[in-house]
Formats: sequence, structure tokens, C-alpha cells
Amino acid sequence: MANTAEDRARMPEGTQKVLDKRTLVTDNKNLLKYLRPGMHVLDVGCGSGSITKGMAEIVGPEGKVTGIDPGEALIAQAQANYGDVPGLTFQRADIHTFNNGELYDVISSARVLQWLANPIEALGKMRRLLKKDGVLAILDYNHEKISWQPALPPAMRRFYDAFLQWRKDVGFDNHIADNLAEMFHATGFSSVNVEPHMELTQKGDAHFISKAGIWAEVAETRGHQLVKDGYITEAERLAAVEAYNAWLAGEGEQMQLYLLAVEARM
Repeated sequence: MANTAEDRARMPEGTQKVLDKRTLVTDNKNLLKYLRPGMHVLDVGCGSGSITKGMAEIVGPEGKVTGIDPGEALIAQAQANYGDVPGLTFQRADIHTFNNGELYDVISSARVLQWLANPIEALGKMRRLLKKDGVLAILDYNHEKISWQPALPPAMRRFYDAFLQWRKDVGFDNHIADNLAEMFHATGFSSVNVEPHMELTQKGDAHFISKAGIWAEVAETRGHQLVKDGYITEAERLAAVEAYNAWLAGEGEQMQLYLLAVEARM
């Protein structure tokens, strides 16, 4: 049984397929108003590097982008895929202990704090790594405010409720998007900007199946962790995948993820 937050946050094999589909423009566009050529940028929880690569393309070879992630396999993949991009480096590191002696114009962390048991501590560390007038930009979810139309089939509803409880039991904040502004203030930021970046996908959209299908992928990957930890049975996991895929192919009309960008300057 995975009893610690670190154990449960560890990405199982196959999860990186979700990360590989993401780009700066479509999935982290809140950063576009800040990034400029020549900037030094830190991407905390860079995963397999697809969004980080987009940052490097904007700051250009005269700038520098560093992507850090505690996942050894993810960093290896990022280096293999994007290691030749000028000004872009990847390093296996945890934000709590990371220190390369540099300060940054922009620090970004997208969909990462939801997997930390003490996000305020991580925010404080990121704040200390900012240059004067530097920007901290966090993007994250409130998992309790996701909506599906029509409602989920019962088998997937059981899985999703178990997923939320599995997260909650080790201290992950399922509402973190709505709590980030208060955390920023507690960390020492005085002026905090909050922007909605809801992720809505509807039947008829070109990528409806792949985007709304994220929960089938979660059940197929992290679902094994829930089974191992005793939150669901293997039969319930398989039933959730089958029911959700049927919902996607049939009556499913839309899914909206509740996502906020919370940002502040030093």
C-alpha cells in the first residue's frame, strides 16, 4: 500500500502520454503574456518537457529555461526529446531542495501543486528563487468542480469518488485552485491575480475523445494504484474504464475541468 503523499504522487508508467499531448499555447497559455526573449525561466514539475520546450522557443537562445522534475524517467524522456533545443536544460530535482544558484524572471508550475501535501512550502521556495519583479505563475485544478454532461455512469462515478478520497487521505488538496490565492498571500505576495482557464471539451470538437478520455486513462494508469491501496477492486476499475468509454462514444456531450491561473510579482 502506498501510504505517503510522495508514493501516491509518483506517476505510473503510461501517464506521460497525457503530458506529451500538452503544449504551451493550448495548455499553459497563461504564461504567454509574461514570456519575452532573453528571460530566465524555471518550470517546476516539467514532466516530459513538451510545455517547457515551448517556453524555450519564446525566450530564444539568448534566454534560458530550466525544467525540473523528480521523475527520473520523465527527465530522461525530456532530455531525449528536447535536449537539443538552444537554452533549454532539464534536471532531475525536487523544488524543496533545488538550488542551482540562479534567480528567475518567471517561475511556472502547472498542474503540480495538486500532488504536494504541503504546497505552501513549495510556493515559499519558488518565491525565494524569483528575481526582483519576477513572476510566479501557478496553474491548477479544483477536482470537486469538474462537470460532465450528462452525469457520469455509476461505475465511473464510483471510481472518481474513490480517486478523490485516495488523494485526500494523504493530504492532497482537491480544491487547490480555489485555495491558491490565499496561499500566495500567506507566502508573502501582496497583489495576486486570478484568471479562469476552464478546460471545456464538447462532442463534435476535433479532440473530444482524447481530451474527455483523460479519465479512462487515469483509471487505466493510476487506477492500479487505487486497487493496490484498497480503494477499489480490479473489477471496479475495469468496469469504470468500460462504462466511461461507452459514455464517451455514446451519450457523453461535454466535460469541463475547473482550472485557474494564479499569478503574482515579487
